[in-house]
Amino acid sequence: MIQPILAYAHNILRQKCIDIEKGYSGLYQLIADMWETMENASGCGLAAPQIGLPVKLFVVDSKTTFEHTKEAEKEMYFEKDDKGVVETFINARIIERAGHVWEDEEGCLSIPGLLQPVKRHWIITIEYYNQHFERRKRTFSGMTARMIQHEYDHTEGVLYLDYLKP
Repeated sequence: MIQPILAYAHNILRQKCIDIEKGYSGLYQLIADMWETMENASGCGLAAPQIGLPVKLFVVDSKTTFEHTKEAEKEMYFEKDDKGVVETFINARIIERAGHVWEDEEGCLSIPGLLQPVKRHWIITIEYYNQHFERRKRTFSGMTARMIQHEYDHTEGVLYLDYLKP
């Protein structure tokens, strides 16, 4: 079911989220709702606080972005063998940021119509549980890493606006 997306001034967007327990009631429906809500809004990621739940859960689809990126630009945003991911992240924790810092425009479903340049690390390593509550530790790069960092920040009560120059 499509959920309303909270706008910038809502206080939940500034809360540090709590972990989800393995038996979290309605988890699979929540994940399905988040995917449907994100796709309906033409987004590439969505975090639970954006739909009013202060829990550590977000979804990222960089595969669609990869598929819609012009061939000549793919090497600017994706590593050679990276074709993007469609992944659910539960209780995620970024454990390493590496590579060069690069700046690119970001937007947010909670701040519609505004794109601003944000600096992010090219490479991250993250520990999380997937949609089946299986533990994962993976390294991501480029646009996928950017999207994950953006959504992860939502679970920490941080918005991309916090990275902007005054």
